Amino acid sequence: MADDEQVRKEAIDRLKNKRGFYQNVVAYVVVNAFLVLVWALSGAGYFWPIWVMAGWGIGVVLHAWTVFGQKPITEEQIQKEMRRGDSDIA
Repeated sequence: MADDEQVRKEAIDRLKNKRGFYQNVVAYVVVNAFLVLVWALSGAGYFWPIWVMAGWGIGVVLHAWTVFGQKPITEEQIQKEMRRGDSDIA
């Protein structure tokens, strides 16, 4: 029963992480569309919104990697790290 609760908690955490990522993407699109509009209405000279798009875009890519690219930590990895920590103490 405890295993089912843990699996459920992990699934909920993954869903929350995905939801947070999608919210980040929507905010990215809306804010950057607004900045492009401001740029266009102010004379469309040097395309300064690219700096915001690039900086925030790096953050979006890293967020995507965290949500979709990283594998969950396994029990084997935890045990290995615990053993490594024991040898550091000695």
